Amino acid sequence: MALTPTKPIPLGFKAPDFKLTDQISNKQLSYPDIKGEKGTLVMFICNHCPYVKHVIDELVRIGNAFIPQGIGMVAINSNDVENYPEDSPEKMKVFAADHDFPFPYLFDETQEVARAYDAACTPDFNLFDANDRCVYRGQLDGSRPGNEVPVNGKNLRAALDLVLAGKAVPENQIPSTGCNIKWKKD
Repeated sequence: MALTPTKPIPLGFKAPDFKLTDQISNKQLSYPDIKGEKGTLVMFICNHCPYVKHVIDELVRIGNAFIPQGIGMVAINSNDVENYPEDSPEKMKVFAADHDFPFPYLFDETQEVARAYDAACTPDFNLFDANDRCVYRGQLDGSRPGNEVPVNGKNLRAALDLVLAGKAVPENQIPSTGCNIKWKKD
């Protein structure tokens, strides 16, 4: 496990489209399918990462709170499942059911979607406004496994509240950190 931060790239990019299989419903979903009326949160997570396990219940709470308000949400697993079988599609379905995901959980087998979003770690967050422009690539909150800071989603929730209000999200953002995405070997 290599502690990896979200890549610092310029905000304002348009949400890349994708077509991936939801491991919960077994349906092919694209960005327009998961897009919210007021904004959209694209999260890169996986099953085995201790950083994801540390925050997964808060991500579910955020989904339950913000999806009804017009925020679309999706989780995407882009890890190499050959070398990390805990992240296999079958186990994704179990992980989603165990945590009662209110959002789809997509498998990015080719890793093209992670590359399109410049994802680097799990969890990695991309929040888009109603016009599908990225306004936030920061952390969930200051909690990390073992640091005794409570998991409350403070930073991401504040950004989501601003998007819902149609207000600008400050560009000074603390990057998320977690395990690196497990890239396939060429």
